[in-house]
Amino acid sequence: MENREIKKVLIANRGEIACRIIWTCQEMGIRTVAVHSEADKEALHVKFADEAVCIGKPPSSESYLNIPAIISAAEITNVDAIHPGYGFLAESSTFADICAECNIKFIGPKPGIIKMMGDKVEARRTMEAAGVPILPGSPDPIADAREAQEIAKEIGFPLIVKAAAGGGGRGMRIVREEKELASQLETAQNEAEAAFGDGSVYIERYIERPRHIEIQVLADEYGDCIHLGERECSIQRRHQKLLEEAPSPVITPEQREKMGLAAVKACKEIGYSSAGTFEFLLDEDGSFYFMEMNTRIQVEHPVTEMVTLADIVYNQIRIAKGETLSYTQDEVQIVGHSIECRINAEDPVTFVPSPGKITAFNLPGGPGVRVDTAVYPDYVVPPYYDSMIAKLIVHARTRQGAIRRMRRALEMMVVEGIKTTIPLHKRIMEDERFQNGDFSTKFMEEFL
Repeated sequence: MENREIKKVLIANRGEIACRIIWTCQEMGIRTVAVHSEADKEALHVKFADEAVCIGKPPSSESYLNIPAIISAAEITNVDAIHPGYGFLAESSTFADICAECNIKFIGPKPGIIKMMGDKVEARRTMEAAGVPILPGSPDPIADAREAQEIAKEIGFPLIVKAAAGGGGRGMRIVREEKELASQLETAQNEAEAAFGDGSVYIERYIERPRHIEIQVLADEYGDCIHLGERECSIQRRHQKLLEEAPSPVITPEQREKMGLAAVKACKEIGYSSAGTFEFLLDEDGSFYFMEMNTRIQVEHPVTEMVTLADIVYNQIRIAKGETLSYTQDEVQIVGHSIECRINAEDPVTFVPSPGKITAFNLPGGPGVRVDTAVYPDYVVPPYYDSMIAKLIVHARTRQGAIRRMRRALEMMVVEGIKTTIPLHKRIMEDERFQNGDFSTKFMEEFL
């Protein structure tokens, strides 16, 4: 397989991830093209990129999800490749297909793989065939309430109804008793249809107090694959992650190896290439089960970078160029501990979005502190997009050292003019259960 030349990359995204991709491209000597909506004309990614193209009005549907506008921008600027970041079109097999048809390299896996892993029912089947543990559940989308009841009798209650085409908590309902099943099934189907244009849902057994553990993988186009250890992502609200760390405070070296090998084996079975993440549920007896695969870079990728010194975006681009992995599994070392807090423009109590002008802005510094952000003093946070404005990441030799460092960094971080979740993260750092690593995905329900 010949190496492809990538001299110019269009970033089909915005915010901190667009800036993050630009940083690595600059280090690799690759020119960058930013696309932006009318609302983002003063955005930092627009200022940092070598070129910028306006692709539409503020709503995402008219800009960052506007495939014809993005492809036109790519052709006008004569780019070699498109990096989708996360969100928006990052897991759109249609977009990846169109890129290929236009002879533009999509920096990510092949369209067929994106489509297969984006269908949660198909992904479950594929992982089961690859020998990855899955929770008992329906092998196909549920046709009606009668079929749901038959499946429920087999797997028992509690169970969870999930959208086949989506994630992020939408189209998802927990059912504890048979009498709730029909109504919750209908609600999940309607939610899924509204959110994803596909009302298909499936059922699986519900674990009451799991931990959310994910494994980061890198795979090239020649069948080689490695994992970069795990991330702990159990601190979440309504299935939206708030804080992540690496490594997990409860995963043993033996479990890490077992989960990592399962993810690597699955990648090889399906012919995966690029960066990707396997998300698992870990139950209280230490058993793990496949939940989903994200065929893109993750918001929380920095914690893995901090403990392994890997640049995941750099590896994505190298793989897209047709190069082999630059190191082996034996060369991957996990050193110290890293924590990431997502700083959102939200009320820290009600979680209501808080767009507006940032009147004062100070970033923390010092040893082991990293901030990924796209905002600056006098920047106006628009109301049209995700509320995350920064990721505050720390690294230290121990988990307790990382917690102390995060507390210090949160104290130093100043964002005025809008409300943010900084006070919430300060409270989490002080929580005894968090400090002891004694928590599950129920943490925020019990904390608030």
